[in-house]
Amino acid sequence: MSGEDAPAQQQNAEEQKQQQQQQQEETKTPAESPKTESKPDPPPTSASTEAAADTPAPAAEKAPEEDTFSYRALVLTGYGGYDKVKLQVKKGKPALKSGEVMVRVKMCGLNFADLMARQGLYDRLPSPPVTPGMECSGIIEAVAEDVTDRKVGDKVLVLNRSGMWQEVVVVATTHTFLMPEGMSFEEAAALPVNYITAYLMLFDFGHLRPNQSVLIHMAAGGVGIAATQLCKTVNDVTVFGTASASKHEVISQGGVTHPIDYRTRDYVEEIRKISPKGLDIVLDPLGGSDTHKGYNLLKPMGKLVSYGAANMLAGQKKNLFAVAKTWYQQFSVHTLSLIQGNRSVCGFHLGYLDSETELIAQAMAAVMDLYRQEKIKPRIDSTYHLEQVGDAMRRMQERSNIGKIILTTEPMKEEEKKEEAKKDEEKKKDDKKKDDKKKDDKKKDDTKKEEKKEEKKKEEPKKDDKKAEEKKEEAKKEEN
Repeated sequence: MSGEDAPAQQQNAEEQKQQQQQQQEETKTPAESPKTESKPDPPPTSASTEAAADTPAPAAEKAPEEDTFSYRALVLTGYGGYDKVKLQVKKGKPALKSGEVMVRVKMCGLNFADLMARQGLYDRLPSPPVTPGMECSGIIEAVAEDVTDRKVGDKVLVLNRSGMWQEVVVVATTHTFLMPEGMSFEEAAALPVNYITAYLMLFDFGHLRPNQSVLIHMAAGGVGIAATQLCKTVNDVTVFGTASASKHEVISQGGVTHPIDYRTRDYVEEIRKISPKGLDIVLDPLGGSDTHKGYNLLKPMGKLVSYGAANMLAGQKKNLFAVAKTWYQQFSVHTLSLIQGNRSVCGFHLGYLDSETELIAQAMAAVMDLYRQEKIKPRIDSTYHLEQVGDAMRRMQERSNIGKIILTTEPMKEEEKKEEAKKDEEKKKDDKKKDDKKKDDKKKDDTKKEEKKEEKKKEEPKKDDKKAEEKKEEAKKEEN
């Protein structure tokens, strides 16, 4: 497909060029034919691609396109803060292997795993420099010769281990899924990771049935909203959802029966008041002490599904293997109580299921059917340009979103760039003010502490004198 077999024919290149020039003069073909490959019209592109595979001459014409073909990509340049993800330009047209397609990306999804990957906490992302991103949506621009179930122009959503945050991606056809009629590119990019995760946890691990109860942490996030909507597809399921108070109205409208503000209330106590016997299913993206709390909330035959470690972002840095090992050791110590409790603990990570294409395809088919029946619909929180990826990640890490955060590959307009630059300047000033205030507050606190120490030192002699007086008084009383 890429025409890279052409060098084998190089010794005849001079003769072929002369023959081509003679043919062009005879047929009066314009000399600028290589430029036609930048045209958006599919038929000529398809034709030239087929010719490149059959004869060496068109391959020589394809070389300029490969040299000039470029696309923007977000690249994780190292582990650390938001500035470690940079927008770069990649050059050269990606080559297609057997069974692959090339997709012109429209929208990308942002997930919690991407935040962990930026900090070096996600094992499934290759080492930097690397393009993150597990999902996207777009239009197929090219297909390998042996691909028969996809064609140029198909609108697809894509699920992959990494590499989706760029304008052009090449993936196996098994990682692409045709978009249903009426689905937007934003919805398509919001669907794969969140809804497949929620579906497999609730129905494959959880075996969710009518009249059961479910705890959904981070209920206003992408997976939280997906899980809530899927719970609503089963009759009489009671949903407990943790989220900050400002998000309660939205998640209640979405199907959460009992919203709980985890910042001001103990969710364990709140659940016990409403459901003294406990819960049937707990979906745990937090890890740490919350995993133990969730386990203790389970009824007999209840199931806890651990699928993340969000608490890690606010605490100590460990990779997922280390967390899983510690967690397993803690439960292994209490194997007997685990057996006697008649409760099960499961671990789920979609990133480690990328080879289970049949399982993923079945789950995706079920999710797509529910979308067509209008039983589920991704909620889009906000859309950011690739240039604004730092702001997008910050919004998720601060847990400000209600629904899915999307990245669009559409370049920012000049006016937007100017506005963004102004906002950045204002933000820097605000951050400086906050830092200065923190320093001032710290100085004041330190001064107060020193003053208290001095006061204590001054009071100590007085206390000693008082104790001496008290001893004298006691001695007098004893003499009397």
